[in-house]
This record gives sequence, structure tokens and C-alpha cells, in this order.
Amino acid sequence: MPSCFSLWVSGSKVRSYETIRCRMVILQKRVPGLTEDTLDRFVTRAKRSTGLRGSVTVLVTTSRELRSLNQRFRGKDTPTDVLSFPPAHLAAKGFAGDVAISADIAAQNARRLGHSPAEEIKILALHGVLHLSGYDHETDNGTMARREELLRKQLGLPVGLIERNSTSKILNRGVRRERPRSSRRDASSSSPSRGRAQ
Repeated sequence: MPSCFSLWVSGSKVRSYETIRCRMVILQKRVPGLTEDTLDRFVTRAKRSTGLRGSVTVLVTTSRELRSLNQRFRGKDTPTDVLSFPPAHLAAKGFAGDVAISADIAAQNARRLGHSPAEEIKILALHGVLHLSGYDHETDNGTMARREELLRKQLGLPVGLIERNSTSKILNRGVRRERPRSSRRDASSSSPSRGRAQ
């Protein structure tokens, strides 16, 4: 994913890259109510809020492209809503990483949750920036979720990604718990398997 166009400058003993023009947001798939400039300004605010330094490139594309990236980099052959890619080398001076977002999934989520696709893209961009800042909701015991909730409110966004996924998981756990209880009651009256662990 290209982040900047650079010019190779060669001096007598000094060689470096100087950035000529950076396009930090690439909308390969258009989103109603969202421009590259609008999303770029939002990502700048999100970076400032998280303390992330360096440039971040955001690609808004199709589910097919996200599926391909998910397969290639995570070994998961399914589309996903957002992926974050920290720089390959720690020495990537001035570059914080890339975020890829599925406009298709964002539009579906926005319809289901009752907000605009542009807001959903911003929610996903914030989530990606938090990952680039070093947060990992799968291992941090809620630290990223709390940070995302705080920043979401500060940035004027509807319910965040981790919040709604956590709520969904809690509801699903509740449903799963109900079935064993009712089947345990049924089993206790008529089945010899009532002592089996559920």
C-alpha cells in the first residue's frame, strides 16, 4: 500500500529520502459522506488523541481486498472489517503503519447499527490507529476497550468496535448458558446422563 511518493536525494556523503507529497488516505471504494481529506483530518485527530507519532496510511477498499490481505498476512481466508500493519522495520522513521478498511463491511455494519457509513469508517480507523499505538484487545484485559470507548466519545463517534463485539459475545454466552440449564433440567428427570459435565 503506497503511503508517500519519495525522491532519492544523494549528496556527497549523505543519502536520504525526502518526501515530496504524501497521500495518507486512499479511497479505492467511495463511501457516501466521506472524502479523503475528511478521513485524513479524522486520522490526524485520532493519532493526536492516542499519542501515535508518524504517518499512517489508510486504505478504504472492498471486502475482497480485505479478505486477500487477511489471508496473506494472518492466514485467515475470510473478509474482515479492519486490519492494521505496523511498520516492518522499527527504523521506519516517521512512519507509524498502515490501516486497511472494508467499505463493504462498514456499510453493512452502519445499516445494522443505525449510523452512517462515514461514521463506521471512522470507528474502524480509530480501532486501527489504536492497534498501531500498541494496543491489543485480545491480550490486554480491557485496556484497549476502555481507551477506545473514551476516545470514541471524545471524537463524537457512535458505539465502538470493541464495545459492540463485547456486548455481542456476552449475549451469545448468555444464550449458550441457558441451553445447558434447560437441558440439565430435562436430563435430570428422564436421562441417565445428568451427571455429565456441561
